[in-house]
Amino acid sequence: MLDFSTLALILPLALLLQVAVSYVRNPLRKVPAAHPLAPFTSLWISSIRWRQIENATLKAAHNRLGPIVCLGPEEVSVNCVRGGIRDVYAGGFEKRDAKSGYNWYGFFTNFGNDNMFSTGLNKPHSARKRMLSNIYSKSVITASPVLQAQVSAILYERLLPRLTAIYDGAEGVFEAGSLISASTMDIVTSYIFGLRASSNLLGNPDECAWFLDLYKSRHGWTFWPQEFPRFTSFLSKYLGISMSPVWVAGANAEIEKWTKTMCDGAAEVMQQSSVETEDTPSVYIQLSTAVRKDAMKNDLAAMDLNPVIASEVLDHLAAGFDTSAITLTYVVHELSTHRDMQSRLQNELRTLSPRLVAASSPSLPDPKVVDALPVLHAIIWETLRLHSAIPGPQPRFTPHQGCRLGPNGDYFIPGGVRVSASAGILHQNEQVYKRASEWRPERWLDLDKIDEEKRKDMESRWFWAFAEGECAWAPTWRYTK
Repeated sequence: MLDFSTLALILPLALLLQVAVSYVRNPLRKVPAAHPLAPFTSLWISSIRWRQIENATLKAAHNRLGPIVCLGPEEVSVNCVRGGIRDVYAGGFEKRDAKSGYNWYGFFTNFGNDNMFSTGLNKPHSARKRMLSNIYSKSVITASPVLQAQVSAILYERLLPRLTAIYDGAEGVFEAGSLISASTMDIVTSYIFGLRASSNLLGNPDECAWFLDLYKSRHGWTFWPQEFPRFTSFLSKYLGISMSPVWVAGANAEIEKWTKTMCDGAAEVMQQSSVETEDTPSVYIQLSTAVRKDAMKNDLAAMDLNPVIASEVLDHLAAGFDTSAITLTYVVHELSTHRDMQSRLQNELRTLSPRLVAASSPSLPDPKVVDALPVLHAIIWETLRLHSAIPGPQPRFTPHQGCRLGPNGDYFIPGGVRVSASAGILHQNEQVYKRASEWRPERWLDLDKIDEEKRKDMESRWFWAFAEGECAWAPTWRYTK
């Protein structure tokens, strides 16, 4: 029988041998490592995420090591188009790890149900996306009389009077972020639920402050449930230990309750025989009809589908208002420090008919004309590039047979490896965007002066503001901008 001293010597050696064998057998050992510990343990990248310095760390690693970087024994980051985002995202890599069942996006479920964003498998994700792609398409958005009526009401009855009151006040100043958030939320929810059932944060500053406090209070508490969901669940279920404050769950519950009220309002409107144009719940009608039709096809007609619908629309309103508000707040900031571009935009907007002033009739310029304004487009696109609303990693998992990544297929990546790209890093490529760290809208006004391949790089290949494809709600930019 081995004595204690012998065991104390053998066990560390056995552990060290296991680590060495795992390293030698792992193809990722050939991928440049962001840290000396990265090929051996995921603790390093986990600590980076816990400290909330992931984006800056990944950017520095790619600048130092190239387009493919090892972050852990089963994780890599990519920062290239060919052998990178084109293969991973356009190639249909799953969000969910087939071996462990881990789904980073599962954190975004609402009402205890998956939605399009939180769904880990491509097939159900695509099925849900097909239910909604038409109602959010650019052609429908720009031609929708319902959305035009809703935006007109919000602009002339809420936003412009609010701005007039602010400028007529003693100080004439305001905090732009919350006002922009209120505007984007009201527009997004009006399209989803109809104007009558939607939010009115512009008209109720106290409710706006309440909601934004709830929404933002949860930030900073996502690490454990998102990166280690099973461990977090175990601690909570068996040991009574919560890895986030109790008020985080309370905030989630309040936001769900707030959303359900709008869902109930939209459902009530659907039952009425006559509805004003602006009160039409466009998204809610299409989604609820499609979900119930799908349930009948799969013999689930008896199932309570309201939580399924509510989960989906909560994801839409959160993503739609937040990303739009972040970008527009950066637009306001950049314009305030670039007076020349501010003047160019003002002059361009003065060409619109009718003019958008409080005293004018409550009508809007043709959305297609607004969408074609070159200076406005350049300002929005440059802000999306430099200040990506979602700048960090968008994880996927490599297929079971593995793949080769890198501009020239440089590295074999085995199956089940977590792989991600980051818009905030892709948009900093100096070979594609000269002086990439600067806000320069004029780069988008000079596209006719560069060759076609360079233009494709700038406009589509490396421009990743909407990740692997335009988000279902992304065309609402035609109005929120």
